[in-house]
Amino acid sequence: MRVLGIDPGYAIVGWGVVDYAGNRFAPVDFGAVCTPAGMAFEQRLAQVYDGVRQIIARTQPEALAIEKLFYQHNQTTVIGVAEARGVVLLAAAQAGLPIYEYTPMQVKQAVTGYGKAVKKQVQEMTRLLLHLQAVPKPDDTADALAMAITHCHTSGNRLDRLTPRQIGPI
Repeated sequence: MRVLGIDPGYAIVGWGVVDYAGNRFAPVDFGAVCTPAGMAFEQRLAQVYDGVRQIIARTQPEALAIEKLFYQHNQTTVIGVAEARGVVLLAAAQAGLPIYEYTPMQVKQAVTGYGKAVKKQVQEMTRLLLHLQAVPKPDDTADALAMAITHCHTSGNRLDRLTPRQIGPI
């Protein structure tokens, strides 16, 4: 399975593509789509959209895992992040990718085994699971890779993939 993880934003969109087979992870590619602070907001959204479309076309993921948006202290920031998240979801939908959302606590639990782990612990476990020399920078990129790992762990559970029709009588 190949998963594109996204840490949404409008200044920096972290992304990471991970292959998962036989309980082993392999990083395919990762980075960040960055937009300049002085650029008009709608142009920043266009740049995020174009960047994510190019990543999808180049890496051919089978699914997109993205952080579920939660309220932050700054309402102006959360609205901008929500709008950036929207263009990411649009790019994924247009590419026909199934979209999965995870909360920060779900990511912490999936990557470290502890839902209240600190950011540094999640980043270090991401580095270890992907056999990387160093934690990817910027932090948004490491977060995106952790998001992809979360989906791999979650979707790897066969019970999660069974529909009620597949379960059958006991």
